Amino acid sequence: MTTPHTAAHPALANSRFLAFFDECGDHSLLKIDPDFPIFVLALVVVERAAYRDAILPEITRFKLNYWNHEGINLHSREIRLAEGPFNILLNPRVRPGFMAELTSMVERLPFTLFISAIDKQQHLLRSGPAADEPYGLALKLTMEPLAHFLDSHAETRLPIVAEARGKNEDNTLRQDFTQILTASAAARSAAKQPPLDMPLAFQPKRNNIAGNQIADLCAYPCARHILNPGKPNLPYETARKKLYQNGGTTGWKLSP
Repeated sequence: MTTPHTAAHPALANSRFLAFFDECGDHSLLKIDPDFPIFVLALVVVERAAYRDAILPEITRFKLNYWNHEGINLHSREIRLAEGPFNILLNPRVRPGFMAELTSMVERLPFTLFISAIDKQQHLLRSGPAADEPYGLALKLTMEPLAHFLDSHAETRLPIVAEARGKNEDNTLRQDFTQILTASAAARSAAKQPPLDMPLAFQPKRNNIAGNQIADLCAYPCARHILNPGKPNLPYETARKKLYQNGGTTGWKLSP
C-alpha cells in the first residue's frame, strides 16, 4: 500500500530545474553605506539531476578535504574574514590552496547564474521617496532573463529556495514575488504563453543548502566587481562564465 507521502512525492519533485537565491549587501534605503552602496541578488539555476549527481557530491568532497564532516556552510563573508570554521584560513599554508580549490570547484559546477544589482544611492536620487524597495526591484530585473531561460528550455516550472532572513522579511519577499508572478502571468497570457509555476520556499542557513551557498559564493565577487571594475577579481571572472547569455538576453542586470 502506497503511503500518502510516497504518493505525493512525484508531484512535488517533477521539475527539470531548481533555483536558489542569495543576496549581498543591505537592501534598506534608509541607511546607505557609502563604501558598499549596492544590493546584489544572485540566483543560481541547476538541473535537478546535475544537482543530485554532480553538485552535491562535489561540494561534499571539497568540505571533507578540510573538515571532518560536510555540515560546514560555505559562507563568503566568513571565508573572507577567516571566521568560525574558516579560521583554518589564518594559516598561510592553508589559505592559498583552499581558495584555489574553491575557485576551481565553482568553475566546474554545472549551473547558470543570474545577477541583479541595485545602486541604492542612484536609485534613490532618481526615484525619490517613491523608490521601489531594492529587493523587489532586483527580483523584477531577474524575472525577465529567468523567464527567457525557461522558455528557451520549454519549461514553466521552477521551484525556488531562498535563505530565510526572518518572518517579516520573508513575508515581504513572498508578497513581492507573488505580485511579480501575477503581473508576469497576465503578460504571458496576453502573449499566449503559459504562466510560470515558481513555488518559493525559505530555508534557514543551518539547513546547509548547497544551492544557496553557490549563490552566496557568486554574489560578493560580482558586487566587488561592480564597485571596483578595474581591480583583479578571479572569483568574479569565474562567476562571469556562468552568467546566462542567450542571443540578446543576459542574466547580468544593473539598475539604474
